[in-house]
Amino acid sequence: MIMRKKQSSNYLNEQLLAQVCERNSAISIVSGRWKSQIVFNIYMGNDRFHLLQQNLPGISEMVLARQLKELESHAILVKRDIPDTVPVGKRYILTNKGLDLVPILDSLCNWGKLYAGGKEITVPSDNQAEILR
Repeated sequence: MIMRKKQSSNYLNEQLLAQVCERNSAISIVSGRWKSQIVFNIYMGNDRFHLLQQNLPGISEMVLARQLKELESHAILVKRDIPDTVPVGKRYILTNKGLDLVPILDSLCNWGKLYAGGKEITVPSDNQAEILR
């Protein structure tokens, strides 16, 4: 979540787009270079900060911390204490909102792989385009 001045055109545009369609709001929540990988890694059991760092070797500590805070602010995940650890350990848990996001991210990944793999891009005929509307 990037902090913007409330009167900036970026902020006003974000607010307008979020009101027009929830899709824009959803894309804004998961946008960010690392967020989808963070969610997927937590889903796969890498639920501690150091495990995320190990599995995402290109991410800096500062960026990881910021992305986790943003995901937490959108209720995609929560941070919980691990009992009986000294110092107190923390783990990240996906909420139902975060768990619902996993298959969507998988679908996006598969879509990206399909076209990165060379699937032909075509333009539908007018009849097909009309049916899709």
